[in-house]
Amino acid sequence: MNSEKIINLSLPYPNIGNRTIRVYIPSHEDGETFPVIYMTDGQSIFDEETATFGSWHVIDAIHDEQKNSGKSAIIVGIHNDLGPLQRANELTPKEIGTFYFPDSVPEEIKRSLAPEGEIFNDFIIHTVMPAIESQFPVKTGRGNTAFCGSSSGGLFSFYTALRCPDKYCAAGVFSPCFMLYEKKSMADWIHSKMQNEMPYLYLYSGAADELEHHICESTEWTYDILKDCYPPHLLKKMIKKEQAHNESAWEPVFKEFLHIFLSER
Repeated sequence: MNSEKIINLSLPYPNIGNRTIRVYIPSHEDGETFPVIYMTDGQSIFDEETATFGSWHVIDAIHDEQKNSGKSAIIVGIHNDLGPLQRANELTPKEIGTFYFPDSVPEEIKRSLAPEGEIFNDFIIHTVMPAIESQFPVKTGRGNTAFCGSSSGGLFSFYTALRCPDKYCAAGVFSPCFMLYEKKSMADWIHSKMQNEMPYLYLYSGAADELEHHICESTEWTYDILKDCYPPHLLKKMIKKEQAHNESAWEPVFKEFLHIFLSER
């Protein structure tokens, strides 16, 4: 039996330098392979030591799932190495359309947002995935691959899943910053991405603080857009209005998403 472990990688990110990637591998027998979940904010998902605002404790979620269902996954955490503004830029795509900034968006981001979500997406698809699939015991193919993130990462998870439905069978879209876009732009973009085979979408939002309130409103209207064109069995919405915009809210939601990905997809 091979013990569980976290392995650090350093992969080249365009025009910036190397990016930290942390890969969690569950305990396993020789030759055993696992589905894989790629996640933004790798510094916040495994433990408190590297987290700035708290941890998702995804390893605990893996342990619970192993105990309850006997199933497990490899988790790939892509770090935000360069601060909040760079994070907002690299996780926000241009192609969805016209931007709209509610009052809750920090002024620094309103002034300085330079969306590079397409670059981040190419980094995941063409650099991170090949490295993971060549070095670790992952099951390959869309049916074994998911993406998950929160806030700007939730927006990116939604974006990459719909832009690359051939790569992912599921996406955890937690507290997504849909409110950055005009409704019509979002509707037009969603409709333009519909194909015969689409990923399962788990949309979550709280509403207990000002930012999460705006996120909740935009999650509701995005869900309404999706209801008109998306396969209903591939769409889930979870609203917990008592929850704020933080890791302690996303931790239990991730556990449910993990179970759905591994056992019900």
